Amino acid sequence: MSGRPVSEPHNIAQGWVGFNFEKAFGCAVKIMNDAAMQALGSYKQGKMLFLGPGNRTRIHDDRGWSCVADGAGSPAHLPYRSATFEDYVGLRGLQRLGEKKWRQYVADVVEQLTAALEPDDVVLSGGNVKLLKKLPPLCPEGANSNALLGGFRLWGKRADHLPADLRKPTRLPTPLTRRNTKRRRRKQKEHEHGSAP
Repeated sequence: MSGRPVSEPHNIAQGWVGFNFEKAFGCAVKIMNDAAMQALGSYKQGKMLFLGPGNRTRIHDDRGWSCVADGAGSPAHLPYRSATFEDYVGLRGLQRLGEKKWRQYVADVVEQLTAALEPDDVVLSGGNVKLLKKLPPLCPEGANSNALLGGFRLWGKRADHLPADLRKPTRLPTPLTRRNTKRRRRKQKEHEHGSAP
C-alpha cells in the first residue's frame, strides 16, 4: 500500500493519484475502495471472488469486483463486451438494461470470472443483490458489515473489540431461507398467541 490510489476513479473527479493524503491528514493512510474492503472482510480462506453489483440508491455506483487470495485483495476494472464488468452488472447496467437483462449479465459475469479465476469461494454483495430472483450456484450473499472487518484486516489489526457477530465474515441466508425463516416466525407467533391463556 502506497497510501495513494494507483489510478483515477472512474466515477468521480480526477486528482486523487497525485494527492498526498499522508501529508494532508498528518498520519499514515491506506487507500481501498468500498468493494475491496468488503471483499477483504468477507474472505475466509483460499481464493475468493467478490462481486458487488452495486446499490440502487447510489447515483454514481461503481462497486466492482475483487479477487482475494491469502488475505490480499486485487480490485480491478476489467473489459467486458463493449465496456467493463461494472457497466453491465453495476447500477449503470441495471438502469440501462432493466432488471431481467441485468440478472442475465450478473449470471454471465459470475460464470465467466469463476471459470477464469477458479476461486474456492464466490461472494455477492450490495443492495442490488436483493433484485436477483435466485443467486448463482454456490454464491452466498455477503453482509455489508464485512467492510468493518475488512478495515481492521487492512491495517493488520485484530477485531477483538467488535461485537462477536462482526468478528468473522458473515454470509446472509439465501432468499428462500429468508422466506422460510419469516414464515416460521409468523407461525410461531400465531401458535404462541393462540396458546396464550
